[in-house]
Amino acid sequence: MSITKESELTGMQQAGKAVAHTLKQMMDHARPGMSTKALDDYGAAILAGLGARPAPRLTYGFPGCACISVNNEFCHGIPSHKRILKEGDLVNIDVSAELNGFWADNGASFLLGNDIHQHQQLVAASKAILKQAISHIKGGVKIADIGHLMETEAKKSGFRVIKNLGGHGIGRSLHEQPEALLNYRDRFDQRRFKKNSVVAIETFISTSSTYATELSDGWTLVGNKGGYMAQHEHTIMVTGGKPVILTEMNGIFN
Repeated sequence: MSITKESELTGMQQAGKAVAHTLKQMMDHARPGMSTKALDDYGAAILAGLGARPAPRLTYGFPGCACISVNNEFCHGIPSHKRILKEGDLVNIDVSAELNGFWADNGASFLLGNDIHQHQQLVAASKAILKQAISHIKGGVKIADIGHLMETEAKKSGFRVIKNLGGHGIGRSLHEQPEALLNYRDRFDQRRFKKNSVVAIETFISTSSTYATELSDGWTLVGNKGGYMAQHEHTIMVTGGKPVILTEMNGIFN
């Protein structure tokens, strides 16, 4: 969406705070021995308490409130009583929701407890790349140039990007134009970021795969060459200068 009046900015700020607060609380609440379903139920209660509705369920009929992916699951993991979190797990939580007609989206990968499987460098790279990408976004900047920055920085850190996942426009629904805000430079993409537009910018940084493939459950995505992936995501409003991070409350840059 394009924000044209103060009430729209306020609505997006409230939606952004709702998903950011929920994500942060879920990250803080996660611990070894807990099922991903219990963690999802915890997040669902927080969203409901804020008057927000989970976007994946509303939009796609997803069987959960948030997408919770663990270790070799890249994204869209289904919360389950059978999936028990363990020390050292690489966990990704993606929380998106609708509040009073406005939609916001954010996500984060993090380590549970000690880094016994050496995932910290991957997580740190994903955060740093998202931060750098956001700092370069303003009205008039080519979308493909931000994708080029993301892939270049990933390669510098010894990682790859997933080429069939990307960020997206958001605001009055979960996925809007511009779609396919990719983590690499598509030389045929001549689009530019527009001032006052709202987009969800996200990283998809991986150890070995370059494409995500769907499992038989119809939701969960894993890498075409295995390995691990870290994702971090903020909903932002594009301006003529520094973007407004509507989901800043999640604290992923702290």
